[in-house]
Amino acid sequence: MSKIAILTDSCSDIPQHFLKEFNIYQIPLIINYEKGSYRDRIDISPEEVYENLKIEIPHTSLPSVGEVYDIIENIIADGYDHIIAPVISSGLSGAYNVVKTVCNEYKNLKSAVIDTKNIGIGSGFYSLYAAKLIEKNLNFDEIVKELGYKINSSHVFFSLKTLHYLIKGGRIGRVEGTLGSILKINPIISCDNTGVYHTVEKVRGRNQSINKLIEIVKGRINTRNKYYFAICHGYAQEEADHIREIMQPYINKSKLYIEGQISPALGVHTGPGLIGIGYFNLEG
Repeated sequence: MSKIAILTDSCSDIPQHFLKEFNIYQIPLIINYEKGSYRDRIDISPEEVYENLKIEIPHTSLPSVGEVYDIIENIIADGYDHIIAPVISSGLSGAYNVVKTVCNEYKNLKSAVIDTKNIGIGSGFYSLYAAKLIEKNLNFDEIVKELGYKINSSHVFFSLKTLHYLIKGGRIGRVEGTLGSILKINPIISCDNTGVYHTVEKVRGRNQSINKLIEIVKGRINTRNKYYFAICHGYAQEEADHIREIMQPYINKSKLYIEGQISPALGVHTGPGLIGIGYFNLEG
């Protein structure tokens, strides 16, 4: 019997308890300040990133090839001979290329690096889904094929207090940035089918954007009975709690529920105040 490991990156926003429960390996992205570099979620917390934004806006970088090698060596040492690696969109990060390049160096290790075309928990859902398929005793090829079928089944929608950090980090994609800032528009943002940010709706004002966010997700899952669900935020706990209260009936129906802060590396590019809702459709 083959032994399958799941490998992902820290920007997939899988909570620590799920990483442990499903034994998912994680590659941390790097957050770089003038005085030093820190591994995402290991050496620095989301709260520290947001507090430091008042002083310095850092930049992020990919993990070194050497660090990816070390993690894969650990996977092999733990007895695995197959790796499934769902990682964040290649349209937003070079993590996919780094992981794929290193995995291809191991000729005796069968691997599938999957471009999820998504970000945050929208990407993380794929690792959790793969873990559930392993529990059902699907083999490597069956799981990879099933993940391919589901590549457009995961969605995360989010709103930001400001587009400043998204613009500064060069991750604006197809979101109308400058005009939105001038008119105080808070767009609802998601990843399109190519894995790039785009505007789903244009809303003026913070409260209206949160209401629209809720409305969009309700409209998409209202008739569904099988899905994963998530509420994520960046230094916006009070608003996340408010959304949880409203969405509790949908949370209760979900097969798996996640909530929490987005990764520090994502927080660098979105700034404080991100609020998001994600779901992964298990039907069809």
